[in-house]
Amino acid sequence: MTRLSLLSAPFMLGFESFEERIDRLSKSADGYPPYNIERLADENGAEIYKITIAVAGFSRDELKIVSEDTQLHVSGDHKKSKDRVFLHQGIATRQFKRSFLLADGMEVTGATLNEGILSIDVERPLPQKVFRTIEIATGDGVTS
Repeated sequence: MTRLSLLSAPFMLGFESFEERIDRLSKSADGYPPYNIERLADENGAEIYKITIAVAGFSRDELKIVSEDTQLHVSGDHKKSKDRVFLHQGIATRQFKRSFLLADGMEVTGATLNEGILSIDVERPLPQKVFRTIEIATGDGVTS
């Protein structure tokens, strides 16, 4: 049976890969680590997003942020130390990979780690309006 989708409408050209990314992201979503996404606006009207992820127990060297095309991947791989012996370990330190789908034109502008919170700044700059006149050719190939 064929699955129908809004993105498969005949007037939505070129969105097949977008739909595949959404499917991939929805299958990989779990609750660890918890995160927030805030939408802010700067003075110029550009949209700014702040993603904050609770990464208690991870050092800067154990975290990796990769922006690839329209996806943002955040991963953490905790390095175990043989010098530490826990009597109780209640802070989760399992590895994780969290992905976010970014719209075209969005840019990751920076990241900070402070007191167990990883903050990632993403910005959508105001688009530059592009106007151009399209020449109309006649049947004999002459443009006007």
